[in-house]
Amino acid sequence: MRLESIDLARLITIIAEEVRAASAKPVVRCACHSVNEDCCPSNLQGVIDAGAARLGMHATGGAPQGVAGYIDHTLLKPDASRQDIEKLCREAAEFKFATVCINPAWVATCASLLRNTPVGVCTVVGFPLGATTPDVKNYETRRVIFDGAREVDMVINIGALKSNDLRLVEKDIEAVTSACREAGVTSKVIIEAAYLTDEEKVVACTLSKAAGADFVKTSTGFGPGGATVNDVALMRRVVGEDMGVKAAGGVRDLEGLKAMVAAGASRVGASAGVKIVQQSRGDATAEGKASGY
Repeated sequence: MRLESIDLARLITIIAEEVRAASAKPVVRCACHSVNEDCCPSNLQGVIDAGAARLGMHATGGAPQGVAGYIDHTLLKPDASRQDIEKLCREAAEFKFATVCINPAWVATCASLLRNTPVGVCTVVGFPLGATTPDVKNYETRRVIFDGAREVDMVINIGALKSNDLRLVEKDIEAVTSACREAGVTSKVIIEAAYLTDEEKVVACTLSKAAGADFVKTSTGFGPGGATVNDVALMRRVVGEDMGVKAAGGVRDLEGLKAMVAAGASRVGASAGVKIVQQSRGDATAEGKASGY
């Protein structure tokens, strides 16, 4: 369902319907965490080790294996050294994270270090501003795939979206998703939700789905805000069950991961992955002691 194959007016109608539907549901917030009641971490006490994994799986490629399987172990700082990257890969292999998420310059290094492990290599395109042209993003995507990336997180052209230039936004996303499809690589679209109105978030998710993306993702971690449970829940409702939703930016502990998964996230980008997994193991141990095992 690409823009060149559907009527633009019809797409606008679809987006308008999604916006109305997203606005129609009343928001009930819990008193303990001030988040949507359905996303309250206190409702997840019976879930162990895998956090909220049993509330429903949306990720492409199957269900995550415990908490670590949700996490893209992330290091996107511009001053990351080779020593930092090597440590990231060692941790990823030890804890069995879904991927490492690193800047493009480190893709070949990580692919080599992780070659005999189940950990994937994820990288970013048009990062962090999204303000390059579609042909540049297409080349960047093909290059990182050549270097060994198996997942690509691209940033949309935020300015084009704010200008309501839907064709350019779809062309921008398609430049990355088409290259990923050809190579059998997972594509994720970062909408940078903190810059957007709810209506624009719906538009971004709808266009990502139309362009054949595998995931939508909340944030780069470099914008004015990170993932929120409300944004994750909205994105999940718009893209449905067949696409992944990645929460990234500000997920620093197990409770935060549980809340994101409860809201509909099937992947979480975090630099605190080791801490989160260690907390989950502590939770499981405490649960076992409480149960007499």
